[in-house]
Amino acid sequence: MGEHSILPHCSTIMAAGTYAGVVSCKQFVVPLGNKLVAYSGKLCRETGNVKMDIEDLDTFVAVADTGGISAAARRLGVSKSIVSRRLFRIEAELGTQLLARTTRGAALTEAGSTFRDHAARASAEINMARETILPTGGLRGRLRIAMPLSIGPTHFAPVLAEMAHRHPHLHIQSSYSDRFVDLIAEGFDCALRVGYLPDSNMIAKRIVTIQGRLVASQDYITTHGSPETPDEVVAHEALMQGTESWQFMDDGKIVTVQPQGRFKADNAVALAAAAASGLGIAFLPDCITHDYIRSGALVPIMTRYPPPLAGAFVVRPPGLHPARKIRVLIDTLVDHCIRNPDIWGLGREDLQA
Repeated sequence: MGEHSILPHCSTIMAAGTYAGVVSCKQFVVPLGNKLVAYSGKLCRETGNVKMDIEDLDTFVAVADTGGISAAARRLGVSKSIVSRRLFRIEAELGTQLLARTTRGAALTEAGSTFRDHAARASAEINMARETILPTGGLRGRLRIAMPLSIGPTHFAPVLAEMAHRHPHLHIQSSYSDRFVDLIAEGFDCALRVGYLPDSNMIAKRIVTIQGRLVASQDYITTHGSPETPDEVVAHEALMQGTESWQFMDDGKIVTVQPQGRFKADNAVALAAAAASGLGIAFLPDCITHDYIRSGALVPIMTRYPPPLAGAFVVRPPGLHPARKIRVLIDTLVDHCIRNPDIWGLGREDLQA
């Protein structure tokens, strides 16, 4: 074991002398709590006894995956200074540089790239072992989740509140936005996404099937008519989230059209309100439109060509095993959807096309 003394302003590495009958040792500046201290002795790597904290491994993997200290700090729910100290500690233990700090973040060195895969596997296995021996009801730590603004507060937020009640030691941080969220770069454990999932390396689990439909107000239909086939959609004023494609089923085949329109919004609730005002036609999920349809403010149109079934999915970054908190979230969401079919527009006779 080495000795340490407080050196609050020390920032250099110093070589110590040789003691009679004692092998020469060195002094290193290393973090200890919130201070820098001088450590006299051999590093663990020099004695073949490398000791690493699982939090240090998790931190290194987070920085490697997110590409920067700030993003890793957000993912882990700690300060940037803590992330920096953990990186310093693990590089000191290994005696090699794992990350090259740049103005744009942090890039893996050759050694860091090799070590990252081993660290990720070791961290995953240890975390799995921890979860295995924990009581079945005792979730701890932090769950950071991204949710759609259009339906997150109404359809998903009650599930998070239920989890918080069941697991008083679990810290839940939810972010609501209809923009596409980069889970890795922004440090999220998972996201809830609704619609059709694009191809990606993310791992997705469907929690409920969602039916969409083409809708318009009666005033719009009276003034402009309604499309009868997919080919006629392009002749109508479409209300869209951006530049997008709409898909419809025609005798078992998918037909894709490119709608045109001057009104765009990145929020499905806003598009439903615009459609109800008579501004145009909209392609929206039943969980957004069922109250409008029930009241007569919107009318399903082109019902002989329904859209392919969509869904709500829990999406997480790739990894060997999903964290237990994510598995519990998925199970709770599935149960919530089964117990509350009406919120998705399911099981209502007045919504049958």
